[in-house]
Amino acid sequence: MNMFADILSSVFERRQWIWERPPKPGARLDDLARTLMGNRGEATGMALAHDLLQAYAASSPEARRAFFDFVMHDLDIDADAVRAALAAYENDPGKATYRAYAEAAEPRRQELIRRLNQVPGGTARLVGMRSDLLKILPEAPHLAPLDLDFRHLFASWFNRGFLVLRPINWETPAHLLEKIIAYEAVHAIGSWSALRARLKPADRRCFAFFHPAMPDEPLIFVEVALTRGIPGSVDRLLADDRDETRAADADTAVFYSISNCQTGLAGVSFGHLLIKQVVEDLSRALPGLKTFVTLSPVPGLAGWAKQTGQTLDPAAPDALRQLTARYLLEAKRGEEPRDPVARFHLGNGAILHAVHADADLSEKGRAQSGGAMVNYLYDLRKLAENHDRYAKQATIAASADVRALAKAAKKTDA
Repeated sequence: MNMFADILSSVFERRQWIWERPPKPGARLDDLARTLMGNRGEATGMALAHDLLQAYAASSPEARRAFFDFVMHDLDIDADAVRAALAAYENDPGKATYRAYAEAAEPRRQELIRRLNQVPGGTARLVGMRSDLLKILPEAPHLAPLDLDFRHLFASWFNRGFLVLRPINWETPAHLLEKIIAYEAVHAIGSWSALRARLKPADRRCFAFFHPAMPDEPLIFVEVALTRGIPGSVDRLLADDRDETRAADADTAVFYSISNCQTGLAGVSFGHLLIKQVVEDLSRALPGLKTFVTLSPVPGLAGWAKQTGQTLDPAAPDALRQLTARYLLEAKRGEEPRDPVARFHLGNGAILHAVHADADLSEKGRAQSGGAMVNYLYDLRKLAENHDRYAKQATIAASADVRALAKAAKKTDA
């Protein structure tokens, strides 16, 4: 832990130093990019990359859009060169012809992104840059290849070998705790006392992934409750007057909130790695834990019900549970489930275990699912098998109880 702290401290100090240099006034982003791409000196290249990132941070939305257009078009691949290099490789496969083809097939904008990443603190700036790109992508779909370049590079830079899992608790530095409050995307944390209730008690845990290049920015975090038995209501799970469970007495770990923190890393998956690592760590620390489940929202249920003319009625819990089960098992996006949370957990190899009504009576919970929530069971003995069947055939692993609920919903319609 001391070595990790030293590494993060070093990265943080270098990042702070480099950004003390102010941006050059009046510098155009495209001119800075051209100069950077034409430079071969390491020290000069670092300075140019810094100047470009600083100028970008100070630029207007219009200038950023123009910069993206420049990067997309002026630093694109040369299709004729790619075809010629491929023909040369086909005629004479070898190291030289393969290198020439690989260089021609890679757009120069990827090299620009790599050069920007060499600056201390550049990784975080590039994540922010992609976040800007994602905001304008719906109205500028021609920039989609640039987004794919970002995703391609981020997938390498943020692979599991670079990620560090750290516990978040009430002793964690305040600037990180503030970000947990800000980034919580499932069950809002309205105050410091509410955060304390999720971190301080003996039956609560929180874990986050960090990257050494972004030491004070969590990438994703999960909140865990230690319980006896599988809960069916997040309201009771988070109630102020709940009875606290001794960690040693708990037999179940409940993942009740998973929040991605960096919009610029959308599409770079960390969640399945996070859950599996947390399961392993909790199993070692608390051998009494035998069951690992989620208590998950059903964010697409209300939209599907409206689209199909169904009614979500919290006052009819049995009908609500039946409709929820039918939605999760039968509503599709292509061959996969329509619900994004279901796709995530089922893709990890989890089992659709149980459906609950009156589980989330918050305004958000009622609006998105009529208060329904779901348990996905992470059975360690079946994860690999379930994952393979889902990946190959989109087969949903579900309990007999959930399938019975969906069948009952069909009978009601008939």
